[in-house]
Amino acid sequence: MIDNTIVKGFLDDKDDSLKLNLEKIPDVPHCIIVNLNGYVDTYNSAYFQKQMGKILDAGFVNIICNSYNLNYVSSTGIGLFTDFLKLVKEKGGDLVLLSVQPKVYEVFQLLGFSQLFNFKEKLNEAEDYFKKLAAGAGNVFPKVFSCPVCSHHLKAVKSGRFRCSECKSIIAIDDGGHASLG
Repeated sequence: MIDNTIVKGFLDDKDDSLKLNLEKIPDVPHCIIVNLNGYVDTYNSAYFQKQMGKILDAGFVNIICNSYNLNYVSSTGIGLFTDFLKLVKEKGGDLVLLSVQPKVYEVFQLLGFSQLFNFKEKLNEAEDYFKKLAAGAGNVFPKVFSCPVCSHHLKAVKSGRFRCSECKSIIAIDDGGHASLG
């Protein structure tokens, strides 16, 4: 259920280029979905930063940014997401980017930030991630591991597929931090 009364004063400010609305997830502690519609760039950066600050000030530290309707993110926007990620991590939470459009994901990739963020395709995957995090299972990362091919030491900040910087082998890291050829 979408309810913009979840965060006090959230509706006080508006921007035509970026519409935000909120959904609370009752069975996940301190978790909220921020539905993004439009784009994040230099022109609306102050608005985006202010609204995300309101969410954090309201005690939500497990943030799911539903990016299905996010059409564009500039390098300034990536910087804002990065700053916000640091803030929520300092408070013991995390940020999940949900349903990111391929052209938006490409900007994260091109700027070298795709490994820093937690991307999920489905809402239940994001909810499960935060449930595990609340239960203490999310504390595996960052994880230092050895490449199964060349034994070079590598570091992963989250589960996924990675390329060894030494031998270029593809390595899969599961949610438990276990490495295998992938």
